[in-house]
Amino acid sequence: MTVLVTGATGFLGGAVLRHLASTGQPATGLGRDVARIDAIRAQGLDLRAHDLTRPLDPADFSGISAIVHGAALSAPFGPRLDFIAANVTATRNIVALAQALRVARLVHISSASVSFAPMDQLDLREDAPLPRPFNAYAATKAQAEKIVLDAPALGPIVLRPRGIYGAGDTALLPRLLRAAGRGPLPLLRDGRARIDLTHVDDVVAAVMAALRAGPDATGQIFNITGGEVIPVTQIARRACAAANQPLRWRKMPLRPAMAIAGAVEMTCMLLPHRPEPAITRYGLALFAYAQSLDITKARDLLDWSPLVPFEVGLQRTFQVAS
Repeated sequence: MTVLVTGATGFLGGAVLRHLASTGQPATGLGRDVARIDAIRAQGLDLRAHDLTRPLDPADFSGISAIVHGAALSAPFGPRLDFIAANVTATRNIVALAQALRVARLVHISSASVSFAPMDQLDLREDAPLPRPFNAYAATKAQAEKIVLDAPALGPIVLRPRGIYGAGDTALLPRLLRAAGRGPLPLLRDGRARIDLTHVDDVVAAVMAALRAGPDATGQIFNITGGEVIPVTQIARRACAAANQPLRWRKMPLRPAMAIAGAVEMTCMLLPHRPEPAITRYGLALFAYAQSLDITKARDLLDWSPLVPFEVGLQRTFQVAS
């Protein structure tokens, strides 16, 4: 099996490509971060530059028998058309390539954001009805899931990891630390929020399990998390301590805070370059509600279980970072 990994200049895609190479598995990466491509090639990895919003020529990918589609625009805020291009158009192009190559397995990296709603949701299963998308990212990732699953001949499997973190992450914990550095973090609903995060090594292991999975897993969606539901206040405290970042909290009423965040988002959409606001409705909601996913299905059908507890994951993240 020769595997094509999209989003290979990104956090998760790069980790998948490196893991495949370390096991001797033939693999090729696709990425569009030109600044990182040479550095990754210097590690002995096969990496090509391509913008997935443009179609791919199957003649350039002969021998590919499986695809891990990890490329995406992942952000809590931004122009809808950007998300459509990166998450919907790109996925259509990858599915078209996979069909032309007649690949045996297409593993699509989706997101737990598709099932996010501003309410407490514990032990949420994959078959729960999807709520109204909370933002453009969630909407376009849900569309991408459908595009992939509507191509059953490709042996599709969809993974929905939650809150991926680890050494090299530029999103989850760095966003949290930057917010803590700007001022007090919001303490909403008396700190009742809790959530399950996932270390990147556990997500990579889930991808490997999906690549080798049997027919029972084909056409299925799988929740992927670290299996621990941790209070958000505890996550912030541990991450800030590991990074030597002072941490303060400020009690806030939820509704006014969400209204202010919505107004800030609308203002930023009108500004040149549409900068991401320091506070978003999605970010606030993560500090307000209890969220967790049921990972029983992944245990049963993929023979996968998380192996990196949050405390160990933090040590790996900050030891390498430092």
